[in-house]
Amino acid sequence: MAVERRTLSLESELAAMVREAAATKDQSVSVWLADAARSWLVTRDLSDVVADWEAVHGNFTETEVARARSELRH
Repeated sequence: MAVERRTLSLESELAAMVREAAATKDQSVSVWLADAARSWLVTRDLSDVVADWEAVHGNFTETEVARARSELRH
């Protein structure tokens, strides 16, 4: 896997929170940030899929959303 090095700037408080979160998972800050970015991209893509589906079929009901959440937890 090719790796691209980047420099980024974060507010001090946010940087401390990221370091703490990475340490909690026993990960480097780089790995934690990459995982966070990947998760955000997947979530964004899923949100687009849901929006497209709802545009055609109408909004999900609260019952449908609760059932989906329940199934995702398992």
